Amino acid sequence: MAGVVLIEVLVAMLIFMFGVLGIVGLQASVTRAQTDSKVRADASYLAGDMLGRLWSDRKHLGNYDSAHCSATAFCKDWQDKVAASLPNGGSVVSIDTASGNVTIAISWTGPDGQLHQYVTNTTIV
Repeated sequence: MAGVVLIEVLVAMLIFMFGVLGIVGLQASVTRAQTDSKVRADASYLAGDMLGRLWSDRKHLGNYDSAHCSATAFCKDWQDKVAASLPNGGSVVSIDTASGNVTIAISWTGPDGQLHQYVTNTTIV
């Protein structure tokens, strides 16, 4: 009889340990998803920030293109903010001054090593 109780306790402990391991795995998955969600929200915010800068300075749209960005203080400040806010963050702003079409692409590297990108398009007239 004493041996049967010992086996029951060991089986109960085994089941309990698998449950704890499942909870730990679930917590890790939730933390990873939350971090990914925060970085995506930051990228969306940064793209909106650049669009606001473009709308406020419509006369000089060409200065915000990635090729000319380092010469414009607002644009350079924004690029620095992208680099500081996102892991391995980078950005490309393409502007067609004739039509006012603007494409903003923000990229970053996730904790899994994969490259992620947020792209938005709009027209500023």
